[in-house]
Amino acid sequence: MQYDGMLRGFTHQYENPVQYSLKLDKTELPCNEWIGQQLEIKFLDEIRCIHCNRKIKKTYNSGYCYPCFIELAENDLCIVKPHECHFAQGTCRNEQFAQVYCMVPHYVYLSVSSGVKVGLTRKGNQLKRWVDQGAIQAIPIAELPTRQMAGELEFELTQYVRDKTDWRKMLKDQADLVELLETRDELFTLVTERFQPYLIHDALISEFEHPKLNSPDKIKTYDLGKTPIIKDRLIGIKGNYFIFEHAVINMRKFSGYKVSITIGDQIN
Repeated sequence: MQYDGMLRGFTHQYENPVQYSLKLDKTELPCNEWIGQQLEIKFLDEIRCIHCNRKIKKTYNSGYCYPCFIELAENDLCIVKPHECHFAQGTCRNEQFAQVYCMVPHYVYLSVSSGVKVGLTRKGNQLKRWVDQGAIQAIPIAELPTRQMAGELEFELTQYVRDKTDWRKMLKDQADLVELLETRDELFTLVTERFQPYLIHDALISEFEHPKLNSPDKIKTYDLGKTPIIKDRLIGIKGNYFIFEHAVINMRKFSGYKVSITIGDQIN
């Protein structure tokens, strides 16, 4: 089979194992069934902004042209540092965006991908967030009324827990296993009084299995800008990555790239 279109990252069905689909334009291609087969991913020398569809030479923040990168609210620095939200100062890039995505309930959570980490996400978006990170376990530990307040609690907890994933360890399945409930209860004793009313004491742990034949021993990466034709056997999918026998590729990173994907016997 052969498919052409602009890369748009993954969507999921939250089963065990997680069912991954790769988006090409508006088409979602179930790709768990590709595991074990030869794939060819060919970059067709065209990149377009995932927001405005402008033809561009390079992307910013996984798929945007430079004007959209510096103008859109979803690309503002406060998205990655929500405790630095500047809505109250009247300098938000898009107040309507803020009302829909920021002034709504958010979870602060603990997850295990490469080790235990703290993070935040909009309530209702948590499963996607955890799978995108390649998490094998996760649990919400607090529900806050706004993104900024969730960011402030997350920032407070980074004194005790990391807020980053080691993506190489995640892909190698070398996560440092922890007892999430014990870690949560320890953190609850450290949370300042301001956030105590928002803590969740009865949440259940979500567990995720990602479809893989095996794990790579060494991590090398494919880059469509440098290697426009990739031919390799797919051995797994985890987070935003296709895992091949010889290297891995972050498919979200190349959102907006026009590609042709061929599976199996049709590869020359």
